[in-house]
Amino acid sequence: MSSAVVVDGPGRHRVVPHEPAPPGPGEARVRVHAVGICGSDREVYQGNRPEGYVRYPLTPGHEWSGVVEAVGDGVPDGLVGRKVVGEGFRNCQVCDRCHAGETTLCTAGYEETGFTQAGAMAATLVLPARLLHVLPDDADLSAAALLEPAACIAAAALKAEARPGQRVAVVGTGTLGMFAVQFLAANSPAELLVVGTRNEREALSRQFGATDFRLRTDQLPDDIDVVIETAGSASAARTAASLLRRGGRLVLTGIPAAGAEGLDPTDLVVRQLEVRTVFGAAPDAWAHAVRVFGAGLLDPLPLVTHEVPLERFAEAIEWVGAGDPKVGKVLLRP
Repeated sequence: MSSAVVVDGPGRHRVVPHEPAPPGPGEARVRVHAVGICGSDREVYQGNRPEGYVRYPLTPGHEWSGVVEAVGDGVPDGLVGRKVVGEGFRNCQVCDRCHAGETTLCTAGYEETGFTQAGAMAATLVLPARLLHVLPDDADLSAAALLEPAACIAAAALKAEARPGQRVAVVGTGTLGMFAVQFLAANSPAELLVVGTRNEREALSRQFGATDFRLRTDQLPDDIDVVIETAGSASAARTAASLLRRGGRLVLTGIPAAGAEGLDPTDLVVRQLEVRTVFGAAPDAWAHAVRVFGAGLLDPLPLVTHEVPLERFAEAIEWVGAGDPKVGKVLLRP
């Protein structure tokens, strides 16, 4: 019997029998292979996600991979049997921002798989087929379950516009930071510095292409061309800005707590720093992540430390928030 996780409200969940739904016009049904847990899933479970960005009761799960098993009217039959990942934002497709390809800025309001629409912590997932990205036939689906966070960093890499031979850096050593290292390494930088708060990720950072690893408390350079910040704290953003040469470029992907003392506008102006930001991933970033993954330049598997069945959802959520350095990416397997 297949099952699904349902979060009824903060701190309350059930594992229930799952009945696959038929895909409607324009939709596809995916047999879920694996679904990742991230900090925002923990927010859903704890009840501290901002109002309007979650709708209970809910089946969570926005980082997933699977195989298309059925399609609705108007969807090419050739998708059936293909390995896929999929975008989470349910954009309207007709506003100005959607027409510009900036689907994460859709003006029709927020809808996202796993937050306001049923997610992938279930045996199957139904979603608009236009959101699917097809993977190579030999793709590792456990690795592919991490392509949603990779797509967010692909968006940052596109905005970073790092060129071969430049000096680049990543601040933060979580899943996003390790993806940022891989995307920047693929651009042949002269130097690739990783800055973290603990030494545990140094070996992995170097495996992914870093040429230097330092703690935030170490002496740090101030002549880097491009920095991607992934740690999500105001102090990390300040550290990232301090690394840059005059006229350098900073890409922020983390979301610090409200009211935190952040970047100094005087410093930004006087040093003529360029600041770009990323929230989610638009279709071009998803396509970029899938291409880089298909080309073998992105290796998510070393980030996965635990794979457990759906029934252990509550336990897995605890692991993700405990701060244990031995816990990396946790996958649930329907």
